[in-house]
Amino acid sequence: MEKKFNQYQLDRRSFLKMSGLLGLGTVSAGMIPACAEAVKFDKYMYKVSRTKLAMGSFVAMTLIHPSKDKAEEALNLAYEEIARLEGLLNRFDGTTALARLNKEENLKDLPPDLQNVIAASLQYHQLTNGAFDITVAPIVDYYKEKFANDQLMTLSEQEIQMLLKRVDARKIHMDQRSISFQKAGMSITLDGIAAGYIVDRAAGILSKHKIEHFLINGSGEIRTMGKTEKNKPWRIAIQDPIKNGNYPDQIEINNGAMATSGNYEVYFDREKIFHHIVNPQTGLSPRQSVSVSVLAGTATQADALSTSVFVMEPDPGIHFINTLPNCAALVVTREGQILKSRTWKSAIA
Repeated sequence: MEKKFNQYQLDRRSFLKMSGLLGLGTVSAGMIPACAEAVKFDKYMYKVSRTKLAMGSFVAMTLIHPSKDKAEEALNLAYEEIARLEGLLNRFDGTTALARLNKEENLKDLPPDLQNVIAASLQYHQLTNGAFDITVAPIVDYYKEKFANDQLMTLSEQEIQMLLKRVDARKIHMDQRSISFQKAGMSITLDGIAAGYIVDRAAGILSKHKIEHFLINGSGEIRTMGKTEKNKPWRIAIQDPIKNGNYPDQIEINNGAMATSGNYEVYFDREKIFHHIVNPQTGLSPRQSVSVSVLAGTATQADALSTSVFVMEPDPGIHFINTLPNCAALVVTREGQILKSRTWKSAIA
């Protein structure tokens, strides 16, 4: 289930998952703006934008506000929040609470943000009937180890089956601010939800500072509010899985979020049979989809659901999204077919 936010991503993913950063109201692949920009586009409003390396990729923000100074202040505070949470939710840094939890298999006095993300993860595990499962970390790490040592040909079905015995989010016990694993050898990864949570927290910082119009693209998780400098909704082009610039669709958002999961983000073999998304039931990577985009109210929700739909496979995943209020999805299959939920609204006439 792991998608992003990990130690192997930066070289391969830095430009892969950027479904566009900052344009004139349109987010589309390949558009990488200057690191910082402040433009007064009429007598009343500034467009302030910045792109920084964070979350194993790039985080880009565009703010529309009457005061350049206030927009830049809010933008700086939002990036500070991203940096704080990025450190907190990084399981590869041995000093973090998450790393200690994975090592010791229990932890008291959970930091509030870590508690929030784990609690949300368990809710999505229940909602998706187990498709979203943060306990797949042992299997993901198994693939990574084989990949790092160039040993993909030695993958063992027997070893995968043994590792699957450690996978079951129902065996995570949380009591107030304490957490423990009920199976020996369990560990968790928050990479299928952490980026969305961080983007939502950054959006909260902007809203707290009275920024009413903005777009955040954090490692491919997009959160928008208000309108562009042209007084139109933010337009987002869905990433082309083949990277030929043939975007499957475009959508428009005022207040909402979108996340995309794809087998092109982090993969371990040339054919992309083994990649960063893992089915917690089989221990294998789903093969029928190459890209899943989900629209939802928050980036946390869109992040978790895009991974879940990818695990479910195309038809069941679309059916699942059709049962949820205020959500929509677009799936690109391995054969190039494009499936859309009933609520998906294309911006292309």
